[in-house]
Amino acid sequence: MSVRPAWEVRENEGTTRWFEFRLVFGDGARIDALAVVGGGCVCVEEVRAQPALSLDDLAVLADWVEDSVAEACEPGAGPDARGGQGRRARPAWPRGQEGSQLVAREYRAAQREGADPVLAVMGATGHSRRASLRLIGQARDAGLLSPRRARR
Repeated sequence: MSVRPAWEVRENEGTTRWFEFRLVFGDGARIDALAVVGGGCVCVEEVRAQPALSLDDLAVLADWVEDSVAEACEPGAGPDARGGQGRRARPAWPRGQEGSQLVAREYRAAQREGADPVLAVMGATGHSRRASLRLIGQARDAGLLSPRRARR
């Protein structure tokens, strides 16, 4: 795994930075990505993977890129300063059925209070919007939440 700053553009008081990402796996699979950081957001501009990625794999890649960019953008985070210390602390969240039950509980509580259920799950899990939506989908698949759309 490697993260390298590619280039940086400074304009007025803002800065836009591009990062190159490379993941190489033991079985020969490889992922190369280019992400841009600017205006308070992270956008993945390009992804090349051998073999091709599934949609679930892309969601996991997006979370990894987000965490890696946050780590790389820390002040004083040179190549030698990178490590686990730059990552955001996430609360421990159980996997499997127990995790799905907790997601469903947070989702329904937010609905009762008139709040955004996805934001409630994001706050409870500490995960990004994509990861939280994936967890909500898993809870729906497990029958813990009603289907998103009524089928006709």
